[in-house]
Amino acid sequence: MPSFGMMIDGHSVAAADTFTVFNPADGSPVAEAPNATVADLDRAVAAAKAAFESWSRKTDAELQAACEAVTEAIGEHAEELAQLLTAEQGKPLNGLGSRWELGGAQAWAGYTAGLSLPMKVLQDNNEGRVELFRNPLGVVGSITPWNFPVMIAVWHILPALRTGNTVVIKPSPFTPLSTLRLVEIMNTVLPAGVVNAVSADDQHDNIGAAMSGHPDIRKIVFTGSCATGQKVMQGAAETMKRLTLELGGNDAGIVLPDVDPQAIAEGLFWGAFINNGQTCAAMKRLYVHDSVYDAVCDALVAYARNIPVGDGREEGSVLGPVSNLMQFDKVKRLVEDASGRGRVLLGGKPGDGLFFPPTIIADLTDDAPLVTEEQFGPALPIIRYTDIDAAIAQANASATGLGGSVWSADVASAHKVARRLECGSVWINKHGAIQPNAPFGGVKSSGVGVEFGEEGLAEYTDIQVVFS
Repeated sequence: MPSFGMMIDGHSVAAADTFTVFNPADGSPVAEAPNATVADLDRAVAAAKAAFESWSRKTDAELQAACEAVTEAIGEHAEELAQLLTAEQGKPLNGLGSRWELGGAQAWAGYTAGLSLPMKVLQDNNEGRVELFRNPLGVVGSITPWNFPVMIAVWHILPALRTGNTVVIKPSPFTPLSTLRLVEIMNTVLPAGVVNAVSADDQHDNIGAAMSGHPDIRKIVFTGSCATGQKVMQGAAETMKRLTLELGGNDAGIVLPDVDPQAIAEGLFWGAFINNGQTCAAMKRLYVHDSVYDAVCDALVAYARNIPVGDGREEGSVLGPVSNLMQFDKVKRLVEDASGRGRVLLGGKPGDGLFFPPTIIADLTDDAPLVTEEQFGPALPIIRYTDIDAAIAQANASATGLGGSVWSADVASAHKVARRLECGSVWINKHGAIQPNAPFGGVKSSGVGVEFGEEGLAEYTDIQVVFS
């Protein structure tokens, strides 16, 4: 069985212990991943800290060129990484799967390479000159989830590099392999120590907690659950780390009565079921006006029932298995409960292994756990409403606020509803369509800070103002 190493100071380093990564499609072992200790983390952080001295002094043009070289390297190894990603995460190679994720990762890296935060002159007159600079922070600690391992690693690493920081990344123990290989590829075009990677199953040494409290890590960027994000924030408090936390969401979609159900069915489906629903900004609950409720349900089910579900390594699969047993059990629990409360229109019963069919359950009320909890899987609850003010209130009645959507034939009307939703991003007649030039982040318990664009890039810097 293949064995992967950590990447520390430009070298592949074996850990004293390993853990096995399994393919969720059939439970077969994929490879052995290094089970890092806190001592391994310390070595990685020390390498990043040493590399920061010279990396942070590079010119803006040099940093841009380095990020462009990383982008090119990702493209050259895209198919290799996609195959590895499918093997460990389960998503299909095709459709909105691994090859799509690698294409997105390359595009995001390329866009980020072209961003810049030049010095700003705040004042220049007979009273003096005032200049604002954006300075790199130091070592950035990145903790990534299992749903988009390569894409999110790029979201974390590239803005750090572009602003002159160095990085230590820890991927999810469910999907460490593609990230370890990605960082190894990056190290073929970057100086030693600029990007380092450690992985661990967190059973012995909690590497994530050690990163949050590490005195030589100046910023943590974390994507994951609200509960873990709270722990990261607590762990970072003593050292006053900068934080970017992109946490969970329970995104609501609201369908207005003027829609064409057939026209929106495809968009509704992919808004909810992209990556098998295992997406922070996927649509997790759908509010549909009474006058079009049955027609929307029928159109959505008609579209969903034709989506092929299978082993991601098979070219014809469009959706794959749930990525891990922990998440499968949560989806199963929520669907079983909802099946006794509402009307199962599609799916509802788990398949073999970790396969769970696209599931749509109608006639639920707002107190159903499938509505109140983030399912993070292939199950969508549909709730009927008659009053738009009540629907907006229900959509906002959540501790989280990552994304939301409004569906209508009248964009102006949809825009008015969108502005009343308490979330960081709102889409009209689509859901979850993030892009690299638009800041992305949540409100309320969905996180701290933003990613993407100049606003996201600035999160990797400190402001220094020089008066002369």
